[in-house]
Amino acid sequence: MASARDEILGKLKAAPKTKIPTRPFLPPAEEVAMGRDALVNRFTEMFAAETGIVYRAKESGQALETLTEIVQREGLKSVMVSTDEVVTALNLPAWGNKIDVKVATPKDFKGRDDFKDAVFDDAEAGITGVDFAVAESGTLGLRHDKDQARLISLAPILHIAIVPVERIVPVYEPVIETVFGKEKPPSQFVFITGPSMTGDIQGQLFKGMHGPRRVIVILVG
Repeated sequence: MASARDEILGKLKAAPKTKIPTRPFLPPAEEVAMGRDALVNRFTEMFAAETGIVYRAKESGQALETLTEIVQREGLKSVMVSTDEVVTALNLPAWGNKIDVKVATPKDFKGRDDFKDAVFDDAEAGITGVDFAVAESGTLGLRHDKDQARLISLAPILHIAIVPVERIVPVYEPVIETVFGKEKPPSQFVFITGPSMTGDIQGQLFKGMHGPRRVIVILVG
């Protein structure tokens, strides 16, 4: 006598095969045909629609000036920064010394617990670079690894992202292809579209419940 398992498997094998439908053709998004300036404008527009704030700097020196203005206006005294190539190029520890702001990185701590305590309890803002910025939705893409700790963009109430304009892409597809197709996938990859938001059962949205209340972008280039 056949077991229930064998009976179920037999029915599945005997079931008629259905043809997988052809994926419908979708015309490319208009962003695909945009030049660099148009992509910058579209990203800025879409990011602002999610209550994000965008500043533009022509080069790294101006980016530091903009960052100084933000920090002083917000009254920040302690920030946690990533050690990715975008942020490292700005030499933020030296910048912090000049304006009396404590700048820490994950590498300053002996262990993960010490870092977690600092990023949750002491850091008033997290400063990171990004790997991609998606123009069609105003979205940031961050590949998390040893130089891009996830908590820096998640735990502080303010996230400041430094975005080289050459990292703006028109749509999501090239990001997915690059991160999960052409390279070894990272342990984590996140898309960030504005501040953290969640909603209750009635659909009322709340910002900053599970992440930053505000996200500021400095476009460089």
